[in-house]
Amino acid sequence: MPTSKLPDDPSSDDLADTRTAWAEDRTLLANERTFAGWMRTGMACVALALGLKAVFGDTDYPVIAKLVAEVFILCAILIFWSAARKSGKAQHRIDSHDAEAQPVTGMIVIASILTLGAVATGLILWLL
Repeated sequence: MPTSKLPDDPSSDDLADTRTAWAEDRTLLANERTFAGWMRTGMACVALALGLKAVFGDTDYPVIAKLVAEVFILCAILIFWSAARKSGKAQHRIDSHDAEAQPVTGMIVIASILTLGAVATGLILWLL
């Protein structure tokens, strides 16, 4: 009975190495997509905070409404930095072969910019 992988066939080792390299590249790209998904989730928290300000702007308890909105701002900041940290750790564990992964410093820059935007949004919510 013929087998698809012969132990003496050197090309089968090459094919296995190639498949492993492609799997690592796919994992790197999936890590970047996951990072982007978490950034979107953090931005959704900022949008929710803005929505709360719009919905509860004329309430009798504006401080409570602002505090609840700030919870979502803080949540967004935690999401940004948790995603950057976890994504960076995952990227360091995986070797890149054919795919070029986004540098970890790029992820940190993105998280920093979004954090500044979230903090500015939180300040604006308190000042309005």
